[in-house]
Amino acid sequence: MTSDTRLVELSANELRHRIGQREISPVELLEACIERIDAVNPYVNAITATCYDRARAEARAAEQAVLRGEPLGLLHGLPLGVKDLEATAGLLTTYGSQIYREHIPAEDNVLVARLRAAGAIVTGKTNIPEMGAGANSRNTVWGATGNPFNPNLNAGGSSGGSAAALACDMLPVCTGSDTGGSLRIPAAKCGVVGFRPSPGVVPSSRKLLGWTPLSVVGPMGRTVAEACLQLAASAGLSAGDPLSYPLDPMSFLDPEPVDLAGLRVGYTEDFGACAVDAGIRRSFREKITAMRHLFKRCDPIDFDLGDVHRCFDVLRAEAFVASTRDAYQRDPESLGPNTRANYEMGAAMSLLDSAWAQAEQTRILARFQQAFRDFDVILAPTTPVSPFPWTSLFASHIDGEAQANYYRWLGLTYVTTLTTHPALSLPCGRDEAGMPFGLQMVGPFRGDHFTLGVGQSLEQAFAGIAGLQRPRPDLAALARMPAEPALASIVTQAPHPDDVRGVARAGASASAATVSAV
Repeated sequence: MTSDTRLVELSANELRHRIGQREISPVELLEACIERIDAVNPYVNAITATCYDRARAEARAAEQAVLRGEPLGLLHGLPLGVKDLEATAGLLTTYGSQIYREHIPAEDNVLVARLRAAGAIVTGKTNIPEMGAGANSRNTVWGATGNPFNPNLNAGGSSGGSAAALACDMLPVCTGSDTGGSLRIPAAKCGVVGFRPSPGVVPSSRKLLGWTPLSVVGPMGRTVAEACLQLAASAGLSAGDPLSYPLDPMSFLDPEPVDLAGLRVGYTEDFGACAVDAGIRRSFREKITAMRHLFKRCDPIDFDLGDVHRCFDVLRAEAFVASTRDAYQRDPESLGPNTRANYEMGAAMSLLDSAWAQAEQTRILARFQQAFRDFDVILAPTTPVSPFPWTSLFASHIDGEAQANYYRWLGLTYVTTLTTHPALSLPCGRDEAGMPFGLQMVGPFRGDHFTLGVGQSLEQAFAGIAGLQRPRPDLAALARMPAEPALASIVTQAPHPDDVRGVARAGASASAATVSAV
């Protein structure tokens, strides 16, 4: 059966339905995805290591399971892209770091194991910043991921490869994770959906500080329904994450629609604490004007949450000290500038700093609850700036204001991280620069189902409102766009016998010694 690349533009939910109805084969779908990756990935570099031979064998087995009438999982036969922070058995998992350039795990971590158990077929890894540090997905192993709407601009991070792959319809399922906005920011910059669930909904077995709610694993998708499908396949109790708890994963599959006409909506441009570009503020106001008729109320809201920036500085630094201490003590130069900065910030802190930050986060949560006395959801921009060149490591200035460190420009998302509320980034038209605009919607405490229900209702409403529809990249135009000279791709052979392949960008070469630092 010959592949049809039009298949890849169908939703994951529709593809799974057609596989179950024997209308398409998992083999046909995989080949269509590989064709799309081969055609488009050289221009955006979203997919890194691949395992096509193994995936083809699994697709044939998935096809036979359908023909035999066996019970099928939620993701049966759907090709999967795994963020390069997640350990994936038999497939190069580098964490974007030279330290792990040849690292091939023996086992899947909990997230990957659950998605595979649901029938997903691991096809490749998706690009990230080194160790997930920052919101620009570039590293010295694989290079930079370009934005599908303009490959000379960044795709966000740290789930930038997943977001770009979804936006380009390379794969129907891609994973993400979020500390300071790593799901929401790339989703916003690439025009897809990113959902940060409440801590413990989806277990994260790789975080060393298991009791911290700062870092979570969550789904991405081209639609809210796709995110819900992945969430249903991955949520639930696991001893690998002490914050996880018993729940019904299937309850996420079809969230109850929310009547927008009864919704009390509060909105803020900056949470009273974040630098935001004037153009993003104007775009946000225009979009609020275009949608406010949908709601019962839609009013501005003021916040005074306390010292959110210092609080996040301390808690984030703690996590990086835990994860990078051994590598730093062996050789600080083996880590990139972002990762080193996080470690050194944390190493200079004291127990007094840690105790203050833990207490301040609790106070921030209490202050944030005041807003939900009068409102059901809070809307804000997801990012304070339009996508900028990936050659810039981060947004050093916003509206002329110097940012204190490489991640300060993520304030709009890490403020909501500190509250532990579920938060969804929803495609909402374009900004003044013509790039995707992400609307951040923060739901009530532990209100994950409600948040997804509101998101799905908004998505449906936006489809009929000029300027609010999800933007789609012009993939045919990618090849015609002038690219940075360093975007000339070369293929490197990854050290694995099962046809594991990868594309390296930004001047990377097969020799670790010749890869320049970013």
